[in-house]
Amino acid sequence: MAKQNPRPLLIVEDDPGLQSQLRWCFDEYDVIFAGDREAAITELRRHEPPVITLDLGLPPDPTNATEGLATLEEILRLAPHTKVIVVTGNDNRENALKAISLGAYDYYQKPIDPALLGLIIDRAKNLYDIEAENRRLSQNNANSQLEGVIAASPQMVKTCRVVEKVGPADITALILGESGTGKELVARSLHELSARRNKPFVAINCAAIPENLLESELFGFEKGAFTGANKQVRGKIEYAEGGTFFLDEVGDLPMALQAKMLRFLQERVIERIGGRQEISVDVRVICATHQNLEALIESQRFREDLFYRISEVNISIPPLRDREGDVTLLARIFLGRFCEQLGRAINGFTAEAIDSMGHYGWPGNVRELENKVKRAVIMADGNKITAEDLDLKAASDTGEHYLNLREVRDNAERGALQNAIALTHGQVSKAADLLGVSRPTLYDLMNKHGLR
Repeated sequence: MAKQNPRPLLIVEDDPGLQSQLRWCFDEYDVIFAGDREAAITELRRHEPPVITLDLGLPPDPTNATEGLATLEEILRLAPHTKVIVVTGNDNRENALKAISLGAYDYYQKPIDPALLGLIIDRAKNLYDIEAENRRLSQNNANSQLEGVIAASPQMVKTCRVVEKVGPADITALILGESGTGKELVARSLHELSARRNKPFVAINCAAIPENLLESELFGFEKGAFTGANKQVRGKIEYAEGGTFFLDEVGDLPMALQAKMLRFLQERVIERIGGRQEISVDVRVICATHQNLEALIESQRFREDLFYRISEVNISIPPLRDREGDVTLLARIFLGRFCEQLGRAINGFTAEAIDSMGHYGWPGNVRELENKVKRAVIMADGNKITAEDLDLKAASDTGEHYLNLREVRDNAERGALQNAIALTHGQVSKAADLLGVSRPTLYDLMNKHGLR
């Protein structure tokens, strides 16, 4: 019985009699025939068969293997993972070996025995499936996204690799990055990757709490410690017992509290305000800041000993303007999210909007992009987001650029791929048509640039 949804099998053979003989021999496949190189390439692009049998004797010179070998080379250039089984005459072993050296999977000598050839085809198909699954798993692993962290750019993927290595290690980490880059998301990822993942993750922002309240928020207080202290209150550090304590914007920590925080980090004990008892606390500490702590140390606004204590490992998050391709990726994800939340039916971004996002400087980073897309979803009159909906103004480009032709070409190629994928909502066939390339070529380019 034939399988449901059979995979295509392309047989490149110019002999009509042999085509007729083979037509019904492989009922587990959707058999497609091509009689010459042009037809073979057309069917390859149309059906993307995992396995191809290729007669080396093709027109216009069927007595010579030149055309068949040229066809083999073109097939493997367009679809390098395809398993090609070359079919030769009994006296053509030399060309069969040459085909193997060019990348053919196997060869088979005429006359055709459908049962034996079928075994070779099945083996090739099974190997293709195994390799395809391995590529899929490798790609997923290479682009694995930490919880809540969306990244495709090489810059951000590199940061994610650092997070994956540091997460399981029970050490203090300092996350550096501009406002809006996602420092708390990275901190949560460190927590989720650690052995403390089932314990509390407690965060406090030093810049968001008045200085006179920050100490009690951090360390807690005893009943009667000050006017209004009617009961004992535990601090945020105690609430993180066994888990992770995230101290955001540590650069804004007042000098008086820096000494107390240093003692806690050294001794892992705290004292509540108004208390005399030392309380041991088992927590992992992660800090973050958008400020230059070394400059603060020079101006005597941050303790150098505290800096070294909180920065056993530094993790830098690149600004959005330096994350190649992430703007388009994040914008599409935010668009889908807000369309669902706000009940809007918007199909994507105009080419002008994508271009505007690519040229904008994003001083507010991911947070600003999220806000811009949300505004656009609310303001849009049509079924696509325009640059006007996003309320974008082009950022002035005053940076110095180094003209490396290969880098410029790769960046342009990657940008064109991302824009085409965004404009077609991830539909590979339409993106390939838009770019004027075949689907196999587009897949090769996507793999080259690490896009999914």
